[in-house]
Amino acid sequence: MDINGTPHANQPRAGQCLRTFLREEGMLGVKKGCDGGDCGACTVHVDGVPVHSCLYPAVRAEGRSVTTVEVLADGGRLHPLQEQFLDAQGFQCGFCTAGMLMTAATFDDAQKRNLPRNLKGNLCRCTGYRAIEDAVLGVSTEKVSTETGAAETGSAETAAGGGTGPVQPVVGQLGANPGAPAGPAVVTGTARYTLDVDPADYPGLLHLKLLRSPHAHARITSIDASAALRLPGVRAVFTHRDSPKQLFSTAQHELYTDDPDDTLVLDPVLRHVGQRVAAVVADSVQAAEAGVRALVVRYEVLPAVLDPEEAQRPGAPAVHGDKDAAASRIGDPARNIVAELHSELGDVAAGLAEADVVHQETYTTQRVQHTALETHASIARVDSDGRLHVRSSTQTPFLTRRALCRVFGLAEENVRVVAGRVGGGFGGKQEMLTEDIVALAALALRRPVQLEYTRTEQLTASTTRHPFTIALRAGARRDGTLTALAVDVLVNTGAYGNHAPGVMFHGCGESLGVYRCANKLVDARSVYTNTVPAGAFRGYGLSQMFFAVESAMDELAVGLGMDPMEFRRRNMVRCGDPMLSTSPEPEQDVHFGSYGLDQCVELVDDALRRGAERYMDAGLADLGPEWVVGTGTALSMIDTVPPRGHFAHTVLELLADGTFRASVGTAEFGNGTTTVHAQLAATALNSRAELVAVRQSDTALTEHDTGAFGSTGTVVAGKATLLAAQDLAEAIVKVAADGAGAAASECRLVPGAVDCAGTPVPLARVFQLAAASGRTLATEGRWGGTPRSVAFNVHGFRVAVNTGTGELRILQSVQAADAGVVVNPRQCRGQIEGGIAQALGAALYEEVLVGPDGAVTTDILRQYHIPTFADVPRSEVYFASTHDSLGPLGAKSMSESPFNPVAPALANAIRNATGVRFTRLPLARDVIYLGLRARQG
Repeated sequence: MDINGTPHANQPRAGQCLRTFLREEGMLGVKKGCDGGDCGACTVHVDGVPVHSCLYPAVRAEGRSVTTVEVLADGGRLHPLQEQFLDAQGFQCGFCTAGMLMTAATFDDAQKRNLPRNLKGNLCRCTGYRAIEDAVLGVSTEKVSTETGAAETGSAETAAGGGTGPVQPVVGQLGANPGAPAGPAVVTGTARYTLDVDPADYPGLLHLKLLRSPHAHARITSIDASAALRLPGVRAVFTHRDSPKQLFSTAQHELYTDDPDDTLVLDPVLRHVGQRVAAVVADSVQAAEAGVRALVVRYEVLPAVLDPEEAQRPGAPAVHGDKDAAASRIGDPARNIVAELHSELGDVAAGLAEADVVHQETYTTQRVQHTALETHASIARVDSDGRLHVRSSTQTPFLTRRALCRVFGLAEENVRVVAGRVGGGFGGKQEMLTEDIVALAALALRRPVQLEYTRTEQLTASTTRHPFTIALRAGARRDGTLTALAVDVLVNTGAYGNHAPGVMFHGCGESLGVYRCANKLVDARSVYTNTVPAGAFRGYGLSQMFFAVESAMDELAVGLGMDPMEFRRRNMVRCGDPMLSTSPEPEQDVHFGSYGLDQCVELVDDALRRGAERYMDAGLADLGPEWVVGTGTALSMIDTVPPRGHFAHTVLELLADGTFRASVGTAEFGNGTTTVHAQLAATALNSRAELVAVRQSDTALTEHDTGAFGSTGTVVAGKATLLAAQDLAEAIVKVAADGAGAAASECRLVPGAVDCAGTPVPLARVFQLAAASGRTLATEGRWGGTPRSVAFNVHGFRVAVNTGTGELRILQSVQAADAGVVVNPRQCRGQIEGGIAQALGAALYEEVLVGPDGAVTTDILRQYHIPTFADVPRSEVYFASTHDSLGPLGAKSMSESPFNPVAPALANAIRNATGVRFTRLPLARDVIYLGLRARQG
């Protein structure tokens, strides 16, 4: 076949798909997101026609011309569509971008007019699709501002939008919209993700595949590997007998004691369907899979418990009954309780007694999968100096190194963990799910070993969002004063306790603290079951809790005959108020670094009012007699940094050519922190972001970095970079002043130089002066994550519901965010839109379903529906005008929080339209239909 204009004569293996063949031929821009034709990340052209190469047999390409993203650019000149993706920043993590480009590059004008249909085969988990639409249609979004929160394109949406505050001025690089530094590599397919490696760096690479448990609870009695080891290409089989005995948690936190030690690399006791049983290492994936099939395992099947209510009852099977509570930090293994919280502020019984309106209901949220397009994957090798080197798709390279050292008894200097560009995370890669097993194999075999999860493994054997059941009671007086708020929370953590305590505690924190109420009560338990483990997920418990709390606020308002937004205004926390959940004392290091909740409420309220006029003018208010229209809102609050420390370290250098280089620990997975680091450094150095190169996510580059989770990329890692930049600016000025014979007070940094009393000293000359005097112009910045501020989000919907069929149409979606000084408005808007899109999936149809045998049944993407282009409305995004006293140059976090108010706002809009309160997620069409039928009798 001809690949990108060059004849290739290598023969594909029997049954090999075109995707794997192309990657073996060096075309690493061809990605794997599903291997089922569902996501489009592998799209290439065969004779000019786009195809999903994961479904296309390689042998069918014989005699044909195959084109990949690597040659979409013509002779080094970007294709117009690649330019448009850069101009609109039509990507975040970028893992889907090559496939998007290869699909859309063939579109004619008619196809561009129907993108919902013509992009239905390409999925994106990060962007929310608006930026992709703008890119395909050639709409530049470089001029996004904090006033409109929308591109200045003259669109109807933008013309109808507009904030109430002044445009945030561009100060240095703050408020500007430089493109992502990796943008050109992303659109040309040369960005290197975890498995996009040079084979020469991994000579003799072996592949690992896992046999997984068919039982929800069982003990391995024997494993016969003899047949597997006789197969050609199989090099080794690892079982629980080869596993280190050190218990650990897959969860990664600054304090590993935050999570229970309940996990082994390979365990003789299996606690959920899909758990590792054994690992087979072979010369190829195919040989490893054959080895897995050849293993003969005998099990003693044990009683299993799948329901969290049953799990805590006396006599229920103990999922971790073999653990010591104190040593493993498990609350009560005999009762399957990982952790619990019981706390009361004031007197809830008295508060309910004095209420004129009481709302009591049970709310339920479901399992949701992160579905990052790049699945979990790692490669481990032992370098010539004996150091274990692990390349992984992780949000936490330094914590993963620490965990590997703890499990395998290694010194930190003997382990290096590197993350390339990460293809999406959302909390799912704040876990150690692949690194330990490839490390075990590499250490034993002294050869590189790779493991890449399939999409089915990702859906059935990684982690999910924690399902919550929330029994809520709340009361209010006639004047709108909230008198009591009580929740009884049951959290299903699945078979392992990774993140179980943290998700429970965090979920019960800000969701109650955002309201002023003298009487609050929390009873919460996180419980083991023999089901797929839960873990960290965007929002970290808050999205589940806000669904219940914000639904209750609307119900109380309806009971009082009060506008729900007005009810919130009367009860929401105000600047200077103590932020109390159920403890009489607020957390000592959480402060109002700024306060924009009131602005967010007004921005959403105003947008919904203007939206009503817009939809009336467009005639959308008259959809037919079977349609009813309603609006709904919800608010949320989040601490900008996790508690008990979150650390970052940056090294910043002036280079010989007068540019800068920052070395940071935090990972880039579409969160945009690389751009923010460059902008913050450039602002302090009076330079431009494109003159600051950023190296990151490598434990060999910097000191300890806690990782990219908890929305800390800007407010912790960015603060470390800012501190380093401020010190470097002083050092540069001092060297220039000494060289020019001027006082430092007479010198100042200007773009590309230091102005010394009117004489410019170019930065390249400053570097030479420093080198001549034996000085290195390199500085370090550190930040420990405290004190912390709070960020706010408010969402509003206008919806139409068909009372005969349950069909739901979103007519208007609007979110206002208090992100402090917005470092990069276009990028921040993209984060918010992506959070909204992911939250809509969780609100409307996403659900990881578990069958009666404990097995996940939604095990491929066409059964687990994530939002497609056609599913996601364009959202209006607005920013409050605030300046945070604690964040770097006034900035706050804005990564997790956009997700949190979406589901309750949607449920409240449906309630306003139909009069029916839906208390269980997801709000699928059949659920709405049945709920409406039930009301009708």
